Order: sequence, then structure tokens, then C-alpha cells
Amino acid sequence: MGRKSIMRRDIFHGISVFLLVLIGHFCFAHEEKKACYGTNNRFNQLGSVDEHYSLLQRLFNNCEVVHGNLEIANLQPNHNTDFLKSIREVDGYVLIGINSAKTILLENLEIIRGNTLYKNKYALVIVSNNDQYNSLEELPLSHLTEILKGGVLIGRNKKLCNINTIQWKDIVNSNYLNSITLETNSSECTDTVCDASCNGSCWGPGPENCQSFTKLICAPHCPGRCRGPSPSECCHSECASGCAGPTERDCLHCRNFRDGDVCKDSCPPLQKYNTFTFQLEHNPAGKYSFGTTCVKKCPYNYAVIDSGSCVRACAPDSEEVDENGVRKCRKCDGPCRKDKVCDGIGTGMLRNVLSLNASNIDMFKNCTKINGDLRILIVAGDGDAYTKTAVLDPEKLLIFETLREITGYLMIQWWPQNYSSLKAFENLEIIRGRTKEGDYSLVINSDYLKSLGLRSLKELSDGNVYIKGNNSLCFADTLNWKNLFRENQEVKIKNLKSPEECAAEGNVCDELCTNEGCWGPGPSQCFTCKFSSRGKECVKTCNILTGEPSEYDIDGKCYSCHPECLPRNDNITCTGPGPDDCMRCLNYKDGPYCVQKCPAGYKGDNDRMIWKYPDEDNKCQLCHPECKLGCTGPGIEGCIPCD
Repeated sequence: MGRKSIMRRDIFHGISVFLLVLIGHFCFAHEEKKACYGTNNRFNQLGSVDEHYSLLQRLFNNCEVVHGNLEIANLQPNHNTDFLKSIREVDGYVLIGINSAKTILLENLEIIRGNTLYKNKYALVIVSNNDQYNSLEELPLSHLTEILKGGVLIGRNKKLCNINTIQWKDIVNSNYLNSITLETNSSECTDTVCDASCNGSCWGPGPENCQSFTKLICAPHCPGRCRGPSPSECCHSECASGCAGPTERDCLHCRNFRDGDVCKDSCPPLQKYNTFTFQLEHNPAGKYSFGTTCVKKCPYNYAVIDSGSCVRACAPDSEEVDENGVRKCRKCDGPCRKDKVCDGIGTGMLRNVLSLNASNIDMFKNCTKINGDLRILIVAGDGDAYTKTAVLDPEKLLIFETLREITGYLMIQWWPQNYSSLKAFENLEIIRGRTKEGDYSLVINSDYLKSLGLRSLKELSDGNVYIKGNNSLCFADTLNWKNLFRENQEVKIKNLKSPEECAAEGNVCDELCTNEGCWGPGPSQCFTCKFSSRGKECVKTCNILTGEPSEYDIDGKCYSCHPECLPRNDNITCTGPGPDDCMRCLNYKDGPYCVQKCPAGYKGDNDRMIWKYPDEDNKCQLCHPECKLGCTGPGIEGCIPCD
């Protein structure tokens, strides 16, 4: 019997447990899975040890599919990791580092897609999981059977012994086998033992931790994965991780896209070719690609491109427009509008950056829109001696006064002590939350804020709000946050200054604000105005009959009359914005329009020069047709003579 046949036979004995569990799992394979958003913090600890642990729990509890990266770091020996058991799929990379917890329970993780890679190379990173007294000892990844893109980096894990036995060729795509870096723990792991049924490859002791094989055991003609060594047990080529049968409906995960309960290499096109009319026509069965799923319509918060995909950001030569309530990417006719669109933290030129800091803040100068996220972490205020990054100058934050839109999330962990509000973001109008910090699109945790000051914010398209640790903060709990939301969103506010203390200090909403609350003190911080508004400030009334400048009113908003309108005390000055909306003219009237002076020397029909003069009522009248240089009155006698 050949060596390969023996290996397949031996490994087959080790997959019986896997097949039983796979069949038990399979009934869930095509149901809607609960998705959550991953992180891009790498090894950073967000807040205290307990706050960081609580955040991880909130992010991943009951989550099955992680959109983004799964980063598990800074877990302590007393931290229970049961909340990770539900995770089956990760779109980005998996990072497990700087943990001293004994066990990290990712026992149901089946596939890592590697759509984003750690250091542009690794899809699975397990490093430095020890401290002086405690170490990670158990990492039961017994259902991990496929990494679609990216390599593996493992090192400096003193007591993580069984991982040295894993046959990575079964898991890692063959194109990335050269990107496997393993630092063995031979001196610490002399007693590594796998259960006899595992044939030497296991994630831990016991038969339940045997490595699950879905490639090395396959018959030679199988296109990818299989469920056993028989030629009849091959998985369909569209399957990833494994399968329970031979068809594209039997896949454990889809290699490319899932359309209902079928795995496909692409989603049904939005248009199809009619062979009778020789034209492209609407395809009623067409669907958009959203991640790895085919959907009939993109989520409200995403933009649509003509090729049939839901995207977070449009291409540089396109602009995002609203068409009948749908956000679409429309190619610019010539140069795109003057809005300056900038990369967010972790995106594009800032792809490997964790936080706004002194070295990158100038990249946001004059930005009106950020494609991606904006994170201001503690390192911004402390500087970074390792990278020789200076402390961020607080005055530089005023760069964001031009910002109107963030497509991802806004996270503020550090804010200058002498800044009592987020005034730098006073013109920010919308946070779309297309990417989130867990399930949050707005996270604020700063000790010194007294008010938020986000007076222009009108929409949080997706994602929850989390405000905590702001013991000096007033006003945030007065707001009707639901009026900012477009989805089923929540707001969590903790540890604010008590309403009684705020009232004693006079930190209450202005009397011109409605009961929907305010962003801070004064009439310019109202969420909505009780009476009228002028620009961004609430007022009791518009200057319709008295006051300067003279105004007109539309739906409770005050607008200035045209400067050529004559102000009239105790009377209406204008009914609209134009020079033809004046009740009376300040200077002259030319037809329906108020003008500073009568037109002189402009081209009319047949390129004839037209001149006008003001009559006794200051109305502009046409000069005689024979007047070549204008006139001062009617008739030919009123013409200015040609000298």
C-alpha cells in the first residue's frame, strides 16, 4: 500500500468526530447568521483591563460571523471566554496576542477568509500569550479547516504546546504556504500528547480536539475540500471549509457568494442580455453582492454601484448621490465636485495606522468627508516614544471644522483637557456607520468634556452610541437620540454629571430649545428650535416686520431678504430670496427685479445694445433705439450725444 494511501487511511480515523459535529452544525449553514463588526486595534487595550474585557464581550457575544478582524488581546487569567464560542466565520484576520488567560474558546471557528491581513501577510496570528506568572495553555480550534487567504504567524507562547502538531497544509491555501512562520516551544512542550484517535495532530488533549481534515484526506480528483477519502465524498468546488454532501447546496461555507441556500461564484447580474432585442434588460432575479452574500437590495446605509455591489465608498472618479432614497455612486461628468474626500484611520494611505496623531493629522486638512473611521486614542495625547511620534497639538484638532461626513465610525478616547466640547466637529452632519467599533458608530470616553457640541449632527445611519466616563459632561442625556437613528439602534450613556449638578451650574438647555434636548449651552446648541432658527441659532422670531437684517420665513427658518430690497419697519420687506421678491426696491426697479442701477449697454436681440434710464418712479425704461451711448431720459432728445 502506498504512503499516501496509508496517510489518508490514518487521517480518516481522526475525522469521525469531525463528521458528526459537521452534520450537527450543517443545519445552521444556510440560516441567517448573526453578524458583528470586528476591530482594527491590534494589541491596544481600550480603557482599563475590565473595560477592555467588557468591550470584547459586547462586540462578540452570540456573534457567528465577524465582518472585519477578530482581535483578542489583553485577556487576564480571570476572564471567561465563553462569549467567543459562537464565532464560526471571520472575514478578516484573527489575532490572539498578549493574553494570560488559560483558555480562549474559539472551538467553533471554521473559516478565516483573510480579506484583510495582519501586516499584509498573515490571516492567523498567535503571539506573546504569556505574562510573568500565567500563560495561554488551551486554544481549541478543532473546527478550523480553512484559511482562504493569508499565512500563519505563531510564536512566543510558552505553554501553547499542542498547536505544534497541526498540519497547516490542510488549512492554509497552497498559495500562502510560504507565509507560515512557526516558533516552536520545544523546551516548554516536552509532554505534548494527542489522543490516539487524532493520529498526532490536535489542538489539545482528548478526542474532541483532534485536527479536522478536509483536504489532505481527499481523493485526488476532488476540486478542493471533501468530507471523506472516497471519490464520492468530494465537496463542490464552490464549497469552503467542508461540506455535508456533493452539491453547491451542501457547503459548510461558500468560497465566494451565498445566494439563498446555494453557493455561487458570483451573484445573479442586475441585467441580462435579450437575444431577441439584442439589448441589456432588467433582470428580475438580479441581486447585489454584499460581502459574501447576494441580496435583493443594499442596506440603506451603503452605496450602490452599477456593476451590482454594495460598497462603503465610491471610486475616486465617482461621487455619492441620493436617488429616490438610494445612495448611488455616479461617475463624475468631468472633475468631481470640490468636496475633499480623505482616507480614514485604517484605510488607504492610513491603512496601518491605529489612531489620529501628530504625524498624520495634517492629512485631514480641508477634508469634508472621511471614507472610513476616525479614531482618537490615548496615544494621540500621550505621544509614542517607540515610533517617536510627538504629542498631538490640541490646536491642530480645529482641522476638522470643515468635516461634514464620516462613512465609518467616530471614536474619541482622548480629548484635550482644556477643550470643554467637541467644537472641532461642530459642522459634522452625518456618521454613516458603514464600519463600526463592534456595534458602535459613535464612542466617546473623555474625562473633561462638559458638552458634546455636535450641533450640526443630523444622522447616525447605523450603529449604536456609547458615551461613558465623562464625569463632567452635561446635556448628552437630554437629547432625543432616536431622531438621529435610521435603523434599530441604541444609545448607552454612563457616568455623566447628575442633572441636579448640571442645573446648579446653569448647564441646562436654552429656553429656545424644544424638549428634544441640546448639544450644549446657548441657543446655537439646540437639537431643534421651539420657534424659529437663523442659520444654526434658535430665535424667538424672524425679522419679518422689524429688526435687521430684514427677513422672510419658510417653515420656521429665517432667511435674509435680497440686499436690493427696501427695509420697511412694521411691514413685510420681502416674500422670498430673490430681487424679484421685494415689496419695494432700495434703488431701482427693472421689470420685476430690484437693481442697484439701471442696465446700461448690454446685448439684446440681434446683438443690439440696450440702454435704460430711471424715470421719476425709479423704474428703468428703455432708451430710444437711436441712442448709441445711453440716455438720461425718454425720446431721441434724451440720448447722450456722441462727441
